[in-house]
Amino acid sequence: MPLPKYHQVYLVLREQLDEGRFADSVPGELALMAQFGVARVTVRRALERLSSEGLISRTPGRRTRLVVPAAAPAAGGSGANGGSPGMARANLRGLLENLVTMGLHTSVKVIEVATITASTQVAEALQLKLGDPVQKAVRVRSTGAGPLSHITTYVPAEIARKFGRRELAKKPILMLLEESGVRVGRAHQTISARLADNVLAERLDVAVGTALLAVRRLIYDDAERPVQWLHGFYRPDRYTYELELSRVGSVDAKVWVSKDLSAQFT
Repeated sequence: MPLPKYHQVYLVLREQLDEGRFADSVPGELALMAQFGVARVTVRRALERLSSEGLISRTPGRRTRLVVPAAAPAAGGSGANGGSPGMARANLRGLLENLVTMGLHTSVKVIEVATITASTQVAEALQLKLGDPVQKAVRVRSTGAGPLSHITTYVPAEIARKFGRRELAKKPILMLLEESGVRVGRAHQTISARLADNVLAERLDVAVGTALLAVRRLIYDDAERPVQWLHGFYRPDRYTYELELSRVGSVDAKVWVSKDLSAQFT
């Protein structure tokens, strides 16, 4: 059974809030009606849901403002990308090799490359100061079947100064990082779900509200310095992860651990 329209709008807006897409206020009701192609009552129900969860503050006759949450205390090893303490994590062996392979076997369209100032979320993830310069690059990868993924990457400007739009259109960004002198060490990745908003829907050739595979990936160099933060959205009908698990431990305390991973796309 499909989700009600207001709930789809609510989910998309909640994701956009989480990503820091709005500076200090949410677009007005008329703008949201045009964005999602829905009636005002639908937008209002979505905003009421966000307000009831304490994510926005609504005052009649004024802008709908964002509510900035108090900073949560750091938990062992959890950074800006770490997720909740109970969220399962997997050590994805072979991840970096698979990413380069995918980059070499797909075509890419560069949507945007610009040097911007780091937002709070970007600064925390890359361990920079708020407002430090970073390169933001937006690309859409495709296979012969059509659009596959919508990728946004953030790289510290001092690292990204050696590559731009032309280079990003020709090579996977991991190869460009290594050519810039970065010795890639490891990656931390979280995988969740996201409903397509109007921008993602247009660029990935899906309907607004379509479920997408959402990936956040933080790449570190061999000195444990974050060098790239990625937000990726993949069409699940064209992209899958395969993870092989093995049982380890004693008879009384066996657990599943990851053994291998491959990324498949069509």
